Amino acid sequence: MSALRQQLGDFSSIFCFKAAITGMGDALREKATAIALTSGDRARGKKLAGELGLVGSSMSLDDVASKLNMALGKDGTRLCIVERIVAEGENIKVYTSETVCSAGEPPNSPRQCTLTMDAVWGAIEQLIGKRFKGVHTECLLRGGTHDVFEFIPFE
Repeated sequence: MSALRQQLGDFSSIFCFKAAITGMGDALREKATAIALTSGDRARGKKLAGELGLVGSSMSLDDVASKLNMALGKDGTRLCIVERIVAEGENIKVYTSETVCSAGEPPNSPRQCTLTMDAVWGAIEQLIGKRFKGVHTECLLRGGTHDVFEFIPFE
């Protein structure tokens, strides 16, 4: 895949991106912004799962984490670092760090990782072939060791 821009490549400043998200939140309020971001980012996650060959795959969660980290981490879009993915019963937990959503936020910020979680969420749904409810259960900004996204299957 070639770069979208000849000289600047595919990446832009996190400062500009965060300003756009914050501006959306100020204009639309938190709930409307979350809805807008959720739709787009889950779709991106689903597309990414297809590009990575994860759709319906039986590969280990360690291998899935590695592939997602390659695509979303330092060597990819730099959305976040995917540290690990674990199954706890039917629930799936994804441990991340350096999320774009938390970047530059002060300690104890109420910021949620909506954008980051939703991209991972879409990929997990494609991998498992089920619909999930996504919850940001642990946050680096509020004393956690990771930003943890838990995906709970709908009954």
